[in-house]
Amino acid sequence: MQFIINAYDGTDAKALDRRMAARPEHLENMKKVQEIAKVLCAGGLLNAEGKMIGSFLVMDFATQELFDKYLESEPYIKHGVWEKVQVERCNAVIVNNEKVGN
Repeated sequence: MQFIINAYDGTDAKALDRRMAARPEHLENMKKVQEIAKVLCAGGLLNAEGKMIGSFLVMDFATQELFDKYLESEPYIKHGVWEKVQVERCNAVIVNNEKVGN
């Protein structure tokens, strides 16, 4: 099951500090997640000025339950970095010129 996550950071004065404090834990968690899922694509969401305003991830999990466990473990959620998280099922077909979906 593939999911696309668009997660928006808070807009308060401490938002960037929270992101930077949680970033090492977030990156370490992404390594662990790759044991149970495929991270097809991930990166930062930017505003018109090129400033980081959040994150996007396209991920492939065997089950909804595994995806839910990932969300529960995500440091950017646990530490209040992401203020708004939108999740939708998707069908990524081609990643880096390689067919990954149907």
